This record gives sequence, C-alpha cells and structure tokens, in this order.
Amino acid sequence: MMRSAAQQRDVAEDEVTDALLALSRVFVGLAARSLAQLDDDVTLRQFRALVLLVSRGPQRVVDLAAEMSVQSSTATRLCDRLVRKGLASRHERAEDRRAAWLALTPAGRDLVGAVMRNRRDAIAALVRELSMTRPLAFASVLHALVEAAGEVPTAQWWEQWERSVVTEDDPSHH
Repeated sequence: MMRSAAQQRDVAEDEVTDALLALSRVFVGLAARSLAQLDDDVTLRQFRALVLLVSRGPQRVVDLAAEMSVQSSTATRLCDRLVRKGLASRHERAEDRRAAWLALTPAGRDLVGAVMRNRRDAIAALVRELSMTRPLAFASVLHALVEAAGEVPTAQWWEQWERSVVTEDDPSHH
C-alpha cells in the first residue's frame, strides 16, 4: 500500500520525535552524572535555575517560577536553598524595592561552568563515536531546535556566563 506524501511526512516526523525523546533520556542521564561529579549538593531543578540565571540574567522569583513552570512558593524555596548554598544572591532594584531579584554569585557561576564543561566532554565523547556524512547539516538542525525552544546558542551562552555575576556595587542593578 502506497502512503501519501502527508502520511510519509507524519511517519518521518514521528521517527524524529521518537529519536529526540530517546536522546533527551540520554541527556538527562548526562546531566545527572555531570552534577554528581561535583561535591556540591545541587538538584537538577536547582541547576536549571542557575542555568536560567546565566541565559536570562538576574530574575525576579516570580519570573523564574514561570520560566521553570513551577509555583512561586516552590521557586522561593528553591531560591532560598541556592542563596544558603552561596550559589545565588538576592538584590533589590531601586525602581522596584518590593521585588527581590536573584543573581548568580561567583561560586554559582563557577559551578555552572564546571558542570557545562563536564557535560560538553561527555557529549563530545558520544559524537566521536558517530559516523556522520553531513555533520554541519546535523548541527544546523540541532541549532534550529535550540532556537525554537527559546535557548541561546552556545557561543552566546558562554558570553553571558562570563558576565553573569551581579555584585552589590554594580550600578546597573540598583
């Protein structure tokens, strides 16, 4: 039985979706292992918050909650733990003293950088095992997925990581 072009496209899309779902399981495992390599007691959810602080800059707790799809009270407890661990700090802004802003500390930035470097090494080891005929085309598709998800490209992410620590004496954050 011949399939229509639409049916063939649906089958192909299902195949890509299933492959990406399996790959997401691999990446969750890599994420957990890269965190476990550190001495710090940081959960995946806490790490996600730290990564968002790099990608999006300092955040109000309510905005972080929305970005992480959790209740504000859950985000508040998560932020309290990050502050207690010295990985994030709270700041007020002159234009809105009612809202506390969460920013990375140098220790938080260093932890995120170490985990990302460990994760990159693990992914690079997987890529070396592949035999790809068109690696740049594959990378282009992956970059398009990253963009569709609202994430920043890796080079831009590392640039933001470099300047992700906000200090009390930073005039742009008062």
